[in-house]
Parts: sequence; C-alpha cells; structure tokens
Amino acid sequence: MKTVFLSSAYLAPVEYYTKLLSYDKVCMEQHDHYVKQTYRNRCTIAAPDGELALSIPTVKPDTLKCPMKDIRISDHGNWRHLHWNAIESAYNHTPFFEYYKDDFRPFYEKKYEFLIDFNEELCHLVCSLVDIQPTMVRTSEYHTEFMPDEDDFRERIHPKKDFTLEDTEFSPQPYYQVFQERLGFLPNLSIIDLLFNMGPESLLVLQRSYQ
Repeated sequence: MKTVFLSSAYLAPVEYYTKLLSYDKVCMEQHDHYVKQTYRNRCTIAAPDGELALSIPTVKPDTLKCPMKDIRISDHGNWRHLHWNAIESAYNHTPFFEYYKDDFRPFYEKKYEFLIDFNEELCHLVCSLVDIQPTMVRTSEYHTEFMPDEDDFRERIHPKKDFTLEDTEFSPQPYYQVFQERLGFLPNLSIIDLLFNMGPESLLVLQRSYQ
C-alpha cells in the first residue's frame, strides 16, 4: 500500500491530483508550519495574458511557526469577489465552465474560517467532478521519517520549484486550453484549468500524466 504526504493546497495544480489518483492513501499535512507563496494559499490559472496567480489573504498568526491547521482566512481586499471574477473571465469561454460553475461559486460566497477546511472541501469537490476517490486523512503529527512505501511531496509540489526536476513520475500531457493559440500550452496549472477545458476527459489526462 503506497502512501503520499501532501501539503494542503488551494485548487492545486495538475501534478497534485496525479498523486491523489495514483496513491492508495493520501496524508494531508496539517501540522507543518505555514509558509506564504506556496500552493497552500495560491493557485495559478490561465488568463488571456498568461499565467495568473490567485492568492488567498490570511490572518497574520501570533507566532512565526504557526501550524497550517490554525491558519485563518482574512476578509481583506474582497478577495472572494476578485478570485471568482478572475476565474470567470479566464474560463467563461471554455467548453465546461457553464457546466461546473455552480459547483464552485458557493465557495466564493460562503465564509470559511480556516484555510485548511476551505482547501479540503474544494479538493473533495474536484475529486468528485473528476471522478477519483482518494483515501484521504489529515496527519496526526508532523513526520520527518518515512517508510519505503511512503513518499513525501509536501514541499516538492511548489510554485517556485521545477516539477521536471522534483517529480520525474509526472509528465504533463498537453490538452486543449482556450488561450493556447496565443500562449502555447501551459503545463501544470490549477486543476480547474484542466476541468473547465476538458470536463469528463480530465481523468484520462491525469492518468496519462503519471508514469
């Protein structure tokens, strides 16, 4: 039985979902120290002018080393409205946005207190739409040692790191993207890019992207 350790992520990239598909068990880390500028609170979508990062503002914790499970979402800057507008303007011409938009919109209308809960519920929604059924649990403590059948991707799936070096099993398969003629194919964007462009075929793309 193969187990993977992952950090919590906001509308995680395609690479992340290949792990949910290919491992028997997924341990979602909640005891790691929260770090900004990671997928914990940001995702990357394809806007008309290129890649666009959307970041959720968080409440500044009292201590420098605050565990992820205690990180609260801030209401600063009307971010829910801005994120939904950005997603809608980026994807309203994709083949499947109309089909899925009512599933996602409530996440930008309801207030969540904790980032990890928001990320987790969004992840469960995406899994149901893509039709994957990962066995997911939250960690009970922070692991630093791993068994041979356990893989640690908590810091390897990262917007600042090159996935071609960090993850040789991940080989992103090109798929239709609405701005492809202008931008070329943009690999490893947020899972919603795949979902809104490919719909039910998203699962096939994920399967082919894992070697």
